[in-house]
Amino acid sequence: MDIQKTLNHAARENTYYLINDQAVIVIDPGSNTDQILETLTDLNKPVAAILLTHTHYDHIMSVEAVRSAFQQPPVYVSDKEADWLGSPIDNLSGLDRHSDMADVIVKPADALFQYDQAYDIAGFHFTVVETPGHSIGGVSFIFPQEELIFSGDALFREAIGRWDLPTGNHDQLIHSIKEKLFTLPNHYKVYPGHGADTTIAHEKNCNPFFQ
Repeated sequence: MDIQKTLNHAARENTYYLINDQAVIVIDPGSNTDQILETLTDLNKPVAAILLTHTHYDHIMSVEAVRSAFQQPPVYVSDKEADWLGSPIDNLSGLDRHSDMADVIVKPADALFQYDQAYDIAGFHFTVVETPGHSIGGVSFIFPQEELIFSGDALFREAIGRWDLPTGNHDQLIHSIKEKLFTLPNHYKVYPGHGADTTIAHEKNCNPFFQ
């Protein structure tokens, strides 16, 4: 499996493209719609799925564009945030501080995540674990064959997601990371929703929130 990334502009959020010989999976299609569509076009493979780590606006802004351009790939989301896709207040795009930005409204998802079970989508093998604390429906994707994780806005390089937004909870976030991510092997690579890649070992040893 190959991995490419777009660094988006709205909140410097990461969009990831997982590529195998069959298809592409997109994780968190964010704000840089033109670049996301250009990357997918250049890859020239079917889009098998859109996976959402959570539904804050910066991680969902290009969902509809990808759906429209690539034959309506199924969108997967947490049951706890499924309604947020169509609610600008819940996905935060409709807050007063974002008055300079259009409301983000996404049509309903096609599937709700089933947790801790094996997924096989177009040859991509992974599990989904709940990692709330940044938001109530935050999830992470674990790819055991490739020994890596997509941690959304739970775990960052030497930081964690903010917990001061609606449904956020600091203690829950710390618990999620310790119980769902730090129990994985130390060498697993971590691809976060913002910022640079890291590893489980580096975060155990260097992340100030766990010292």
